[in-house]
Amino acid sequence: MKILVDTSVWSLALRKKTLTEEESDIVKELKELILDLRVIMTGPVRQELLSGISDPATYRNLRDKLKAFDNLPLKTEDYEKAAEIYNTCRKKGIQGSHIDFLICAAAINNELSIFTTDKDFEQYQRHIHIKLHTVPDKTGK
Repeated sequence: MKILVDTSVWSLALRKKTLTEEESDIVKELKELILDLRVIMTGPVRQELLSGISDPATYRNLRDKLKAFDNLPLKTEDYEKAAEIYNTCRKKGIQGSHIDFLICAAAINNELSIFTTDKDFEQYQRHIHIKLHTVPDKTGK
């Protein structure tokens, strides 16, 4: 099964600073998913990753590396589902970004799991049917 990797996980992998043990485990899991050809990207995540890079050479380098990953094209149904999710969560008092809800909608409509470190997705999961990919514990479970 393909995994839709959220910006938060990519950001950890692209950091130049020292990572905690938990962060290192997340990056290791991302690398394994990449090697297994299970990673899929969507436009909003690509946009978030590329936004704010002021150096043109760095921007081009990252843009070109991200082209290696399959892109999940978004459809009208994904945007409509994102609006439904927004409305459902809002009724329950859960706030979220439009991009987060679009990621959830794309994952639901395409039967994908989401790999994220953003705890907001755990809140969403209480009210909508999303699957979250987790790092297996040290015993491989």
